[in-house]
Amino acid sequence: MANRSYLYSADTLPTETANPARVLCISEHAWDIPLAHKVLVGRNPRIVQSMIWNPQIGIGADYADGAALLLDLLRVVGEGLPEDRDFAERVDTITAHLDKQRAEYFVLETGEMISLDGEDVEQSARDLVASGIPAAVARAEAAIAGEDDEWLASVRDAWRKHFDSFYSTTLYFSFPAE
Repeated sequence: MANRSYLYSADTLPTETANPARVLCISEHAWDIPLAHKVLVGRNPRIVQSMIWNPQIGIGADYADGAALLLDLLRVVGEGLPEDRDFAERVDTITAHLDKQRAEYFVLETGEMISLDGEDVEQSARDLVASGIPAAVARAEAAIAGEDDEWLASVRDAWRKHFDSFYSTTLYFSFPAE
């Protein structure tokens, strides 16, 4: 196992019988489900069938609103990093990739990460949808509104941990067009 979280986009959500006809790769992140992935799936998240594993541990969410939320968060993070060229380049890469890979939904695959603790993976996915993702979204929204400067400062200090994922049209698990 590669121990990564994987983020995709699709115009339909996976079901128990079929993956979406077209699945586009967004990003993968090693050894964590990063803040960026949680924020991107933060609008109307729901449990869906995994496209990779048998249990229902995929997380589907609305693409446009999740992407807008992340871009708003990146804007306020960047306001505190005006001299950080690496951060600005990362934001440009993320923005262009999200625009290129646009679809109706995000699909987050966290199976490798949530299986590390040996707990019930389906319950771990439900917990992520019920509390982990909403908590990340609430902090992001508060920071965007200027109401959580301490958290925003901590995100700026560790921006690579939160946003420096591998964005590509090909990930470890990719799906050929049917």
